[in-house]
Amino acid sequence: MTSDGKSLDILGIKPLADAALIVVKGTVDGAGAFLGRICLPAAEEFGLLLRDKVNGWRTQNATNIANAAERILSERENLHELHAHPRIVGRILEQGSWEDSEQVQQMWAGLLASSCDADGKSQGNLIFIGLLEQITSSQAILLEHACNIAVKRRSKSGFILADSVYLPIEVIMSILGISDLHQADVELDHMREIGLLTPDSGFQPNDDSGDITPSSLGLNFYARCQGYVGSVTDFFEIPPNNHAEVDGDQSGERA
Repeated sequence: MTSDGKSLDILGIKPLADAALIVVKGTVDGAGAFLGRICLPAAEEFGLLLRDKVNGWRTQNATNIANAAERILSERENLHELHAHPRIVGRILEQGSWEDSEQVQQMWAGLLASSCDADGKSQGNLIFIGLLEQITSSQAILLEHACNIAVKRRSKSGFILADSVYLPIEVIMSILGISDLHQADVELDHMREIGLLTPDSGFQPNDDSGDITPSSLGLNFYARCQGYVGSVTDFFEIPPNNHAEVDGDQSGERA
């Protein structure tokens, strides 16, 4: 430390550090401007996050989410007329900022984008925020895979359903990135218990394959996490006449 209170730059890295700080500040300011545009209270919420004791890490995560949401919304014609409910934005900033997985950050961004509409009063995505808070990055990857490979249909009443999806146990473990069979079993059990997979999903004691069929809730959740705001059947491009035969005990799989 010099006599005037300034630290010595022995390695000559101060200019680089200052430049990095400018870039980070610019990125954060840009995210703050976007949040302020879609929800004014969110700008203050973001400011509180900046003062958090772990602000460097959490702020970067929240900034990534906000910037990704803005990119999604940029594809909608009325971008500057869209707003989100403060409760939604606050929850997404609070919970999403703890997540450093790029995959899950993108899902938080999708929820933020799909929460925006003309009046900013909808709170429907609170349901999906509660689900996203509960899943791991491994489960997010598995759900995406299941939703993409499943054959999706409409029930006669118009609800979305997926045909059963079975994969070898080793393939499921590879998708999850897990080498422990029992941990993989727990992951699937949890996804089933929170409703993202169908009631019969998971592993069976004497089978060498597992059922990862996404539920109607899981399909809706995935669509909203991609930033989609229309009908889930349109998101998956299901033809109107592509009907599924539904047994009576499956009638609860409606969304």
